[in-house]
Amino acid sequence: MSSRRIERLSEVIRQEVSKIILYELKDPRIGFITITTVELTPDLRHAKVYVSIMGGDTIQKRTFQGLEHARGFIQSEVGKRLQIKFTPHLTFCLDESIKKSIHIAKLIDDAVRGIEVPHEETLPETEEENDENHS
Repeated sequence: MSSRRIERLSEVIRQEVSKIILYELKDPRIGFITITTVELTPDLRHAKVYVSIMGGDTIQKRTFQGLEHARGFIQSEVGKRLQIKFTPHLTFCLDESIKKSIHIAKLIDDAVRGIEVPHEETLPETEEENDENHS
């Protein structure tokens, strides 16, 4: 199986799962979800669907449970839409990368605000400036 085909099919699965969750699921437990990526095995039998769920831990847990509960429906809908020989078995995984990147950005912002930048006159001179001044 060509890696290009796997990449294209992974992207199509990501788009279709997103549409199904957005337009067809009516479960009140499912909150704001972003499908970040899909990893498809070379035999096209299994797909890991990485989801980012906004909200606190309780909301994330409740949303993930609702998503797991709807997995069979989502998988059957993906199978109907893709029209391929085998419908991949979907496994949902929590993607913490967005949450971590927001946390890191906040830490950087806090660190930058806490550091005072020295004024130009207190900066040490470079060797070139020293050579020019002493010549």
